[in-house]
Amino acid sequence: MNTIRFGHSPDPDDAFMFYAIAKNKIDTKEFRILHVVEDIESLNQRALKGELEATAVSVHAYAYLSDHYAIMRSGASIGEKYGPIVVSRKPLKPKDLKGKKIAIPGTLTTAALVLRLFEPEFSYVIVPFDKILDYVKAGKADCGLVIHEGQITYQKEGLEKVIDLGEWWWNETKLPLPLGIDVVRKNLGEEKMKAFSEIFKNSIIYSLEHRKDALAYAMPYGRDLTPEAADRFVGMYVNDYTRDLGPKGEAGIRELMERGFARKLLMKKIVPEFV
Repeated sequence: MNTIRFGHSPDPDDAFMFYAIAKNKIDTKEFRILHVVEDIESLNQRALKGELEATAVSVHAYAYLSDHYAIMRSGASIGEKYGPIVVSRKPLKPKDLKGKKIAIPGTLTTAALVLRLFEPEFSYVIVPFDKILDYVKAGKADCGLVIHEGQITYQKEGLEKVIDLGEWWWNETKLPLPLGIDVVRKNLGEEKMKAFSEIFKNSIIYSLEHRKDALAYAMPYGRDLTPEAADRFVGMYVNDYTRDLGPKGEAGIRELMERGFARKLLMKKIVPEFV
């Protein structure tokens, strides 16, 4: 048996994708899969050290991992015309973000890269992603960069949306915005990488075909989301691109890498490798 330590974040969309593996609903062939559940920035850092055979990472982080990891074609979190949002206590226009202090969930998150592409001049403080809304409400930062389910709960907290970065990205590129991906370590070899990628795809397909059961499994990861809100959030980020990136999903990743390099936000030109 080949042991694969597979990292994913404690979020309903990731949990939804892992349901079939976690509950032994599919054949994992020659692989014994161990779950490593940590927030995305921690997984990014572990991947930088090559600690995990497979893991969810930010697309931004992949720019620093591409020598050692390949992108699996299944498992991506991609928004078409929507994505991370910037929120504030009082109404602001997008141009007002210049010079503001913004709470961000991590420097390697894709949201942070896209925010820099939109507005490079701001100061930031790193705050755990699930504490950002409270941080902004308390007046500790002017704005917050919100990923995960905060994108659909911020209004309940009395906060205002400044910009939806996924909407901005679509207007700029006419491409979906790739936020999270799953990667597999290249030293497993081509054959095992492909075999494992296929198993993960089967897990996602199983969850989509058994949506009610997979949602019930994912609910505890939702941090006070109602079943309806969890369903909506999972629907936003477990979609056709999650099943398979396809040409548009791959193009979105390439475009983000190219723009990051062109703006000197990434140190080298990245050619993504897919498996």
